Amino acid sequence: MNNLHRVRHCAAIAALIALAACSRPAPQPQGDAGPLDAHRVALPAADPLPAPPLPANADGKATWSKDGETARFGVSGAGPLLTLACTEGRLVITRPIPAELGAGALFAIEGPKRIVRVPVDATQVPGTRGYIWQGSMDGADTNTDVFTGPFTGTLPGGGLIKVSTGDAARDVVHRCHASKKS
Repeated sequence: MNNLHRVRHCAAIAALIALAACSRPAPQPQGDAGPLDAHRVALPAADPLPAPPLPANADGKATWSKDGETARFGVSGAGPLLTLACTEGRLVITRPIPAELGAGALFAIEGPKRIVRVPVDATQVPGTRGYIWQGSMDGADTNTDVFTGPFTGTLPGGGLIKVSTGDAARDVVHRCHASKKS
């Protein structure tokens, strides 16, 4: 009986401790002033985000085209869904969908032979409002060949894009390879 009495006594104490833990008052809000040791930092004002482009391959008619030295993948008459350009020996990849100021991500590109993850950052591009995703790869990197054939790409907040093969994309990638060799 003595052991049974101890077990009941310990169980009662444990129940009281659990009940006391549940009955603590909720933390009080700090108000507008915030914690005493907090420092307010003003974030830079961001331009409004650009309007999202048409859904990737919504109508199945997105194709590659060339605009000067840039390859653009998209539907004729609408903004591009993806662009490739060779700038100073680097292949610049731009996915013009809204990105938050200061954001960074990996743009996962899956081609027939490999998967490449391109680091991209929220970038303000001249001629656009807000921030969009942009990254680059060394033009001599053989992984850039993933852009010369059909591929799919995924990006946080950008969903999945299915990209067909195209001469414009191949031309930009090959030109970028050649610029690094010379």
